[in-house]
Amino acid sequence: MPSLRSEGHELHLGGAALVLLPSGGLWWAAARTYAAGDLHLGRSGRLARRGGALLPPYETEATLERLDADISALSPARVICLGDTFDDNAAEAELAEAHRLWLARLMAGREWIWIAGNHDPGPLSLGGSHLAEWRAGGLCFRHIADPGCGEAEISGHYHPRARLPGAARPAFVTDGRRLILPAFGAYTGGMAADAPEIAGLMGPAAVAVMVGAPMLRLPLRRDPDLRRGRR
Repeated sequence: MPSLRSEGHELHLGGAALVLLPSGGLWWAAARTYAAGDLHLGRSGRLARRGGALLPPYETEATLERLDADISALSPARVICLGDTFDDNAAEAELAEAHRLWLARLMAGREWIWIAGNHDPGPLSLGGSHLAEWRAGGLCFRHIADPGCGEAEISGHYHPRARLPGAARPAFVTDGRRLILPAFGAYTGGMAADAPEIAGLMGPAAVAVMVGAPMLRLPLRRDPDLRRGRR
């Protein structure tokens, strides 16, 4: 059976060899570090509380299953969640005990870093480190890309999606100095990978890499008339 690493897409960023995974996660083997962006746990509950679409409340379990599968396959020493772990303040309070214990099991025995996102209610009640950003090995991990960042940067927030005729999938977006991860959460929406908010952060060599199997690499089209997506 092929490994996650062999199924993934290799990328060099800031001198680090990374693997973009079919799940939407990121693997940095040399540092034994795994990262995922925008879990948005509890999104179905938030939509229901605000009078939105009534979705089956299974996205937290689906998201944790994919996270568990990656962590079980890779056995990272460190996990970084790139912000927007929960969809709002109430979502953390409503986290089922079984899901809280599931997270505790995944966190056990490894360094776990929660990066603050714009949806997060402040420091989470879960264990681990709670940081605005994290730096190591020439890489900076944060929630929202900083246009003025002078170092290799890994972020989330925008939920990029790429489209081919008949298919649209979450996607990584990179220009070789900056990498934006797709949203990892099961019920998250998305923004076109070539929307101005994303494309404007990227250099001329930017590409989108669609998650799933196979992972497809596409040049980042630049169309000023693209409509904005929803995050």
